[in-house]
Amino acid sequence: MQDRLYIGSAPYGEDCAQVGADDYRAKARAECHSFRRQLIRMFGEPPAGCSLVIKSNPHDFGSYLSVDAVFDGDNDEAVQYAYRCESEGPQEWDAEARQELNLV
Repeated sequence: MQDRLYIGSAPYGEDCAQVGADDYRAKARAECHSFRRQLIRMFGEPPAGCSLVIKSNPHDFGSYLSVDAVFDGDNDEAVQYAYRCESEGPQEWDAEARQELNLV
C-alpha cells in the first residue's frame, strides 16, 4: 500500500517562499530541492520503498510546492524513514543548503 506524508517546504524554523509572490515558483523549487538534499544528508538515502518527492499542492492563492515522502506502508523501514523525516527534520538550513540558496 503506497502512502504519502507531507514533510514541508523548508526547515520549520526558516522563512520560506510565499505563495503569490512574483518569484514564488523559482524560489520555492530551489528551497524544496535544497530541503530534500538536506534531509538526505541528515538521514541518508531513502530505503527501498520510500522516496522524497517535490509535489505541487492546490491552494486558494495558487499552487504551492512541498517535499513529501512517498512510501510503502507495508515496509517498516520505509515507514520509519518517512516519519523520521517528518518528526525529526531540521529547524534551520545547514551550511550546504545556505550556500545552495545564496543565504551565506
